[in-house]
Amino acid sequence: MDPLKTSRRTFLSLAAVSALAACGTSGPKTTPGSTGAAAGSGATYWFLTGQPGQTIREAQVKRFNDANPSTQLKTNSFQNDAFKQKIKTAIGAGQGPTLIWGWGGGGLKSYVQAGQVEDLTGFFEQNAALKESIFPSSFPAATVDGKLYAMPVETTTPIVLFYDKRAFDKIGAQPPQSWGDIMDLVPKFNGAGIAPFSLGGQSRWTSMMWLEFLFDRIGGAELFQGIFDGKANGWSDPSALKALDEMQKLIKAGGFIKGFSSITADSNADQALLFTGRAAMMLHGAWTYGNMKASGKDFVTGGHLGYMNFPGVDGGKGDPSDTVGNPGAYLSISSKASDADKEIAKKFLANNTLDDASVDEWVKSGNIAVAKRAKDRLSSITDKNDAEWLKFIYDTSANAKVFAQSWDQALSPTQAETLLDNIAKLFQLSISPQQFADNMNAVIGK
Repeated sequence: MDPLKTSRRTFLSLAAVSALAACGTSGPKTTPGSTGAAAGSGATYWFLTGQPGQTIREAQVKRFNDANPSTQLKTNSFQNDAFKQKIKTAIGAGQGPTLIWGWGGGGLKSYVQAGQVEDLTGFFEQNAALKESIFPSSFPAATVDGKLYAMPVETTTPIVLFYDKRAFDKIGAQPPQSWGDIMDLVPKFNGAGIAPFSLGGQSRWTSMMWLEFLFDRIGGAELFQGIFDGKANGWSDPSALKALDEMQKLIKAGGFIKGFSSITADSNADQALLFTGRAAMMLHGAWTYGNMKASGKDFVTGGHLGYMNFPGVDGGKGDPSDTVGNPGAYLSISSKASDADKEIAKKFLANNTLDDASVDEWVKSGNIAVAKRAKDRLSSITDKNDAEWLKFIYDTSANAKVFAQSWDQALSPTQAETLLDNIAKLFQLSISPQQFADNMNAVIGK
């Protein structure tokens, strides 16, 4: 999923956008104090507009430039869509910036295969303390063929199972501790006139989150890893087919609100169904907390919102402490840059991307930085609900042995679009699990 759409990145009311903010004024925009020089005329860094991320990134560069007056890092900022178009064209022409901001996963893998980014494995060996300070679960999306090609930066936003405590009180039940519990709760909530789950199915990526967790809980982290690595027929692995079958069982049992295929996530309609009491649960990104707090009257402030990691599946191979979502943002260094500019970029990575000032600013904006010491900053959050929420996000991210990247970011654009199209069909029950697997197997490696 693209964590840069506005409705998917609203977080705490402290900051109405999340760490991976992208929307803003139309770009490109020269960062104040920079020359706005094009790539190729010194060390350069392109990144996204939108708050709070833009201000934090600009402050990082200013601290670096103030400390290194003879080796200035020049910046340009772009709105989301403009950035994606510009960066792809520039890198393909060998004229990209020295520092490449990105999402890791499939996009990074394509850069690596084209020889466009530096191998940073040696950099991390030389900066072992820096690597140790970052959540281990953020590194897989920066890794290609066992080597590191990007540094995890900024923040972490896992997918969370939210629930309305009032709905559970109404039927006299407890939050689900297993997939079996989820299936058992469906008829109970429907019988009470409450939809078991809200879902913005028209947006497609919201449905994808369900499959991400079921694949992990049933087949373990290695199931999707095999698909990401290009394993032939990976989507028709027995565990994958079981996950797809279980998904359709939940749909057929009435697990989702009626008409979910016409509900959009971009309008936050799926969140409203939860905080107005029409649905008991919702699987969604951590970025939705802020809107539910701002728009849900006393839903959050009154202590009615509950949240948990997705439960395990009986007999499954997965670790219930693992999670999925957006393990971080990522910075790579262009292999086409001069040696001098590469050294400037490495110095910036080492000293200014996860320094104390950056971690403080991310936490103050209502986010958990990918640095382990973000936990030490949580004491600065005075709102009890916000403090408990951020501690939960920290613990989920820090304790996950595997933090699987959202599939539509992990896979290539061709595979991602095919995936989203077939997920919609799977949830509409217009294709079978085997047909889904066949359709996805056909685009493995493309």
